[in-house]
Amino acid sequence: MTETSVLTHFDAQGQAHMVDVGRKPATHRTALAQGRIVMCPATLNLILTGTAKKGDVLGVARIAGIMAAKKTSDLIPLCHPLALTRVALEFETDLASATITCRVTVETVGPTGVEMEALTAVQVALLTIYDMCKAVDRGMQITDVRVLEKHGGKSGSYVNT
Repeated sequence: MTETSVLTHFDAQGQAHMVDVGRKPATHRTALAQGRIVMCPATLNLILTGTAKKGDVLGVARIAGIMAAKKTSDLIPLCHPLALTRVALEFETDLASATITCRVTVETVGPTGVEMEALTAVQVALLTIYDMCKAVDRGMQITDVRVLEKHGGKSGSYVNT
């Protein structure tokens, strides 16, 4: 955060408000976010072999993440409803660390960014994995959720290093 940074969700009196984006130009905007879930190796094995009692864990988590991105403005009070043009989820498994990393790319053409949609999709996808596997592993941990990149708009590009 720089000295000139302003928290745009507060008015001059310090009250929360939805930012007016009506005069901002519609531009192509993208965001990439990721997070991971750590579990017991046996839990990861259940997911990878398709033998979890509730079914295709990663398939259901993918759909949950897509749905979450589309519903972000219903969950986060000051987010604008957006017409998303793309939501893509990728899962990467690591047997050595018994983790699943979820990466989400969200795109739109509009006056505001899609970082919140990408973050929401990651969280809900990982929560879905937890929900579907909690009967065998209540100690799973969701961690390292963050925006990796965002592009478009007046502020340009951001890459998390």
